[in-house]
Amino acid sequence: MSPAAEVVVGLAILIGLIGVVVPIIPGTLLILAAILVWALMTGGATAWTVFALAALALVITGVVKYTWPGQRMRAGGVPNRSVMVGGLVGIIGFFVVPVVGLFLGFIVGTYVAELVRLRNVNIAWASTLHAVKAVGLSMVVELFGALIAAGLWLGAVVLV
Repeated sequence: MSPAAEVVVGLAILIGLIGVVVPIIPGTLLILAAILVWALMTGGATAWTVFALAALALVITGVVKYTWPGQRMRAGGVPNRSVMVGGLVGIIGFFVVPVVGLFLGFIVGTYVAELVRLRNVNIAWASTLHAVKAVGLSMVVELFGALIAAGLWLGAVVLV
């Protein structure tokens, strides 16, 4: 693979990493696709081993991303409905106030849903913080897997 093509793959991976933190684009899928293109164009055992390990890291962290925070929210008593309302308001907020509106909308939507459900300001806020922490944990887990995949690719490009 030419150095220019590797730079393009690297930029796609970088955009994917940004997509993990700012969920505008499917970051994990973009990273996996970029590494797959690199493996197809590079060929050889090293490229396919890097792709397999990167895919494994992304799949494992993808499973953990959805199970671990979900368990923590259930343990904290936060229902899925409140998180879904927060997500929908976050999507609306993204279009009203780009990027920042996603996070603000999630917090406001979750809080309002919890306030309606619990009818207590302090308990609703505590529940909202619990949901925000769980979503943050989910994002950190996904970022961890994405960084592992990106590091594997970068290591292969630099060392091979």
